Amino acid sequence: MSTKSPVAVKLADYSPYPFVIENVDLSFELDPEATLVTTRLNVVPLGDAPMELDGEALNLKSIRINPENNPEPLPTSAYELSETGLTLKTVPSVPFILETVVEISPASNKALSGLYISGGRFCTQCEAIGFRRVTFYPDRPDVMSSFSVWMAADKAAYPILLSNGTPGETGDLPDGRHFATWVDPHKKPAYLFALCAGDYDVYEDDFTTASGEPVKLAIHVDKGDAPRAAWAMDSLKRSMTWDEQVYGREYDLGVFNIVAVRDFNFGAMENKGLNIFNSAYVLADEDSATDADFEAIEAIVAHEYFHNWTGNRITCRDWFQLCLKEGLTVFRDQNFSADMRSRPVQRIKDVIRLRARQFAEDAGPLAHSVRPDSYGAIDNLYTATVYEKGAELIGMLRRQIGEETYRRGVDLYFDRHDGQAVTIEDFYKCFEEVTGENFDAFRLWYAQSGTPTVSVTEAWDEATATLKVTLAQSIPATPNQTDKTPMPIPLMCALLDGVGGHVAADGQSSSDPWLEVLDSGERVLEFKLPNGSARPLLSVNRDFTAPVRIEREVSRADSIAFIRGETDPFNQWDTIQGLVKDEILMLSDGTQTVPDAELLEVWAQVVVANKADPAFTALLMRLPEIGELFLERQPADPVALRDARSRLQAGLADVLSAFVTDVLVVPTPEPYNPGAEQAGVRALRTACVELFGASQDTNAVSKLLGMYKQASNMTERLAALRALLGQSGQEASDAAINDFEQQYSDNPLVMDKWFAVQAQKGDASTVQKLVQHPAFDMLNPNRVRSVASVFAVQNLAAFHAPDGSGHRVLEGIILDADKVNPALGARLLTAFEQWKSLEKQGRESAEATLKRLSEAGLSQNSADIVSRALG
Repeated sequence: MSTKSPVAVKLADYSPYPFVIENVDLSFELDPEATLVTTRLNVVPLGDAPMELDGEALNLKSIRINPENNPEPLPTSAYELSETGLTLKTVPSVPFILETVVEISPASNKALSGLYISGGRFCTQCEAIGFRRVTFYPDRPDVMSSFSVWMAADKAAYPILLSNGTPGETGDLPDGRHFATWVDPHKKPAYLFALCAGDYDVYEDDFTTASGEPVKLAIHVDKGDAPRAAWAMDSLKRSMTWDEQVYGREYDLGVFNIVAVRDFNFGAMENKGLNIFNSAYVLADEDSATDADFEAIEAIVAHEYFHNWTGNRITCRDWFQLCLKEGLTVFRDQNFSADMRSRPVQRIKDVIRLRARQFAEDAGPLAHSVRPDSYGAIDNLYTATVYEKGAELIGMLRRQIGEETYRRGVDLYFDRHDGQAVTIEDFYKCFEEVTGENFDAFRLWYAQSGTPTVSVTEAWDEATATLKVTLAQSIPATPNQTDKTPMPIPLMCALLDGVGGHVAADGQSSSDPWLEVLDSGERVLEFKLPNGSARPLLSVNRDFTAPVRIEREVSRADSIAFIRGETDPFNQWDTIQGLVKDEILMLSDGTQTVPDAELLEVWAQVVVANKADPAFTALLMRLPEIGELFLERQPADPVALRDARSRLQAGLADVLSAFVTDVLVVPTPEPYNPGAEQAGVRALRTACVELFGASQDTNAVSKLLGMYKQASNMTERLAALRALLGQSGQEASDAAINDFEQQYSDNPLVMDKWFAVQAQKGDASTVQKLVQHPAFDMLNPNRVRSVASVFAVQNLAAFHAPDGSGHRVLEGIILDADKVNPALGARLLTAFEQWKSLEKQGRESAEATLKRLSEAGLSQNSADIVSRALG
């Protein structure tokens, strides 16, 4: 059966919903197999159009208009029912009440969208369009209503009943059931509706807002897991304080609940007052979670909390504006993390993610603009372009207008649009008013896909001590966009003296860095230095001011001078990364046979010189991943790149052997604390473990096995296990893998790590064995991602193996996942986004796989990805 491409939804076709829904009253008789949902809508017509309501997998029991006066259900001739919704042919021309009664089966809902069962408990996921699986409703973000909820369930099985807003009346009912009511005083779209019911352990705390209002906080988790929610609660309270101090935003309800769910398609969901989280981003302790897990929990708890204002109180007019709520909120959570930890380290990590995910997306067939003109399936727009690049645009805006003016613009945005569903234009209008500037040109960043390249050429006139710099921008053609218009590109620049200082030139008030905005196709700069001055080094795009690629010819000697004399931590790190990428590429194509000794020496010197900042030092020791190198050399040979990377890593291990020994001989900090200071120390220790695993030490296997057994925390235990799996000693690695499974077989989140570390280091046959393991669960997204996503994203040499085995094994997983969970199937398919960059054999295998999938009768979500990937 052939897969049909979905019909595109277009931004140009937007029109307001022709009805106002003033209030929504929902009643749930909760039952896993057959839940009855009674919905009463207070409707105000704005014209004489028929009333169209979205609905999927709903068994309609009755429909009535003004039921108090008209108790009889509408005849079937008064409406049309389809697989995707309900249309009322005629409705009153005056305000009326519409009542529908539907039956749904949460236990049968394996797509994890709408109301479903996870771990024997009820929960919802309604973003983007899951509410239509709960009841008939205009499931679009610009329809904002006040919601009140009544729910009833078996009291023994579901003692806790939660929804959005403020708790109201509760009580017992006959037959062992009980009920609870919730009222949300804030108007919201349906995608923010949430309901959870079950038996939980609860971790509770309190918070007092800056204006003195008390807030009861609670995190609901699996039985026995409450202590593991302590870090999430701590992160929540710090997020609330930070948002008050930095953005002046207080929380606006008397309660804030979080529910941890094992079966969840996403990281978390910001439903008003009731955030639902993937349990992987709530539960953590030193024995089960790594420092990366603690850091992710901190960031994601903050992200979802910050949505209370940037997403909930002010939401999107339509899904094309997704980048507004997500880009702004990612920017906020990144800055929160930077304030909680190290701002330079956080910036580097943000850029690593951006380049690995978004730059790759921009360079492939799935490229799209931050605010696209159309989409085939809305779930497929939850991408790095919308999130991470969207955040970069907010950062560029703040750079250009300054922090104080940025804050005034955001304050105006909050004041003007509170309670509204808005657009990108509404947001930028606020900044135009506070600055007096026009941002039409800047908004091109939202309309044009592709990663801009800024070329930098320099000419030094020694006689006049003048440096002439030409900056030029270009934007590559991308699917459906060939002709691009130059955009404003802010670039933080500095002139360096090469020994850790800055140089002043005529036309600059001081030697400090300055912001240069490239607002046309080309710009020429001239810097006149005092006669007799040495040529300065030009530092460009410091702190990664703009999400662009910098193209410039820099000699090896100048690059090394940059490494030693750069005053910007990001650019120092990035210069090393650039040299390392070049080295790997030359080793992979045979241009160079052994790693360059001078590079290794300088690299090692910089690492040792920065040891006082262990988190930054760990990043300095990092080698680019294979996927990042795809952007530098096409066609790309992942196997050759992997081998070259390994050779260079071994070379670095050799020159840093004494440093690695010195770091690892110092015991890990005790007692364990997940905060930034200790996490930085462990980051350096794990970087050294990885480097030691790449070394030529003849005793590496036994030493790594010892590190694994002696590790007192999951961060270092997992690092030793990963390094051990990279060794040739099969017996030792098998022993460690078996030991890990025996220790953690009853902890699903830790077992996800067990699956992931093997998928990261194994081949297609390893993946095949993992999916046949009794603990592998195709219905659990975390477990599927721990194998399929890790293999396809973090093990590219095996995924793109020349014999096509990696493509075939992922194809099978995609087909199985797509049958039960289309959102998951589509997400797995994005692993093929770089297939056109592969060498001939890999490219042909990937194309054949995608063509087979296109004929396999995929879901609409997956069909959209396959169609775009092949297109």
